[in-house]
Amino acid sequence: MTEFDFLYDGTEETKTRFVCVVGETLRRFDLAITSTNRFYGKKLVTDMQTGRTAVIGPDDLEEEGYLEHAYKLSEEEANELRAFLSEVVGPISFTDI
Repeated sequence: MTEFDFLYDGTEETKTRFVCVVGETLRRFDLAITSTNRFYGKKLVTDMQTGRTAVIGPDDLEEEGYLEHAYKLSEEEANELRAFLSEVVGPISFTDI
């Protein structure tokens, strides 16, 4: 049997919002947006069509190419997703301590 060194192992209640949005590019985003106390209050955003998940906060939305890379999007599609997420993602809080 394999031995594991656990770095952490915890359980918490989370809140998940399921939303489907379509922008001008007609790209449909089926998202699961999970709020947790982990990751300094950033959101876990899962694209349910592709299964890709990223930890996203306001600083990540400002980082050039972040959404394009994380979700394999064109620049135009990423701009639409960024516009939506900027309304959803709140400020970073340091509750992860």
